Amino acid sequence: MNYWLVKSEPEAYAWAQLVKDGKTAWTGVRNFQARNNLRAMRKSDVVFFYHSVTDKQVVGVAKVVKEFYPDATAEEGDWSCVDLAPVKVLTEPVALDTIKADKTLKEMLLVRQSRLSVTPITDGQAKRLLELGATKLG
Repeated sequence: MNYWLVKSEPEAYAWAQLVKDGKTAWTGVRNFQARNNLRAMRKSDVVFFYHSVTDKQVVGVAKVVKEFYPDATAEEGDWSCVDLAPVKVLTEPVALDTIKADKTLKEMLLVRQSRLSVTPITDGQAKRLLELGATKLG
């Protein structure tokens, strides 16, 4: 199993909307590195959901329910999307300041390549996010 982090502005698509929808196509990614990360996602991979811009915190955990396929919102180019479904809200959201200050999390691509909207995270980083979020999966 792999672990990922996706970013969304809460005003554009919030965690609460994903929960309400039950699942969504993760469309609109227009960065080659982020697209390649989407293409590397596998069914059942764990995906941390990060509210960017205003909240700047990890707020929930989702999973990949459909592997990559063509993004229907793309008017040109070779873009992909995946389908995500919510798994669990984090009991305690994990703020960006906490991530930057944490020895395990400070090397996350979220910190090092802050404009990248889809990033892989390590097993250790996933475990630490769940620990700081006071959340258990499974």
